[in-house]
Amino acid sequence: MSAPDDDLMLERQLCFALSIASRTVVNAYRPVLDKLNLTHPQYLVMLILWEQDNRSLREISEILMMEPATISPMLKRLESLGYLTRNRVPGNERTLAVRLTETGTALRAEAVGVPGTMLERLGLTRDQVEALNDSMRGIIAAATRAGSTAG
Repeated sequence: MSAPDDDLMLERQLCFALSIASRTVVNAYRPVLDKLNLTHPQYLVMLILWEQDNRSLREISEILMMEPATISPMLKRLESLGYLTRNRVPGNERTLAVRLTETGTALRAEAVGVPGTMLERLGLTRDQVEALNDSMRGIIAAATRAGSTAG
């Protein structure tokens, strides 16, 4: 096969490798997060709030690069679990403030073991994960730039 034909092989597609990697890693998290009564997307929201409590829906959606309409049901579920509260900001009814409850704050102590558990489950070192994260951030930035110039 010539090089251009090789480029069309599924195994050479970056999108395929990233998609499979994402699904398999998220699936590896499932049994660990089940113990916290969290899904993977909910875990990401909690991580954001554990880093800095009292954020707006808009902030959370921007950090996760997801639409607020996608985040809202997650927040509602986390609120029903007693992990956070959602309230309109007085004087700015369009802004939804998201705050951890005592239960949500306390959950952090249980979650602190998740990263180490995942390193062990995936057979990776912290340095390897940091390098992978750096590579992924580079890909995200390049794809974001490419998306903004598409048209």
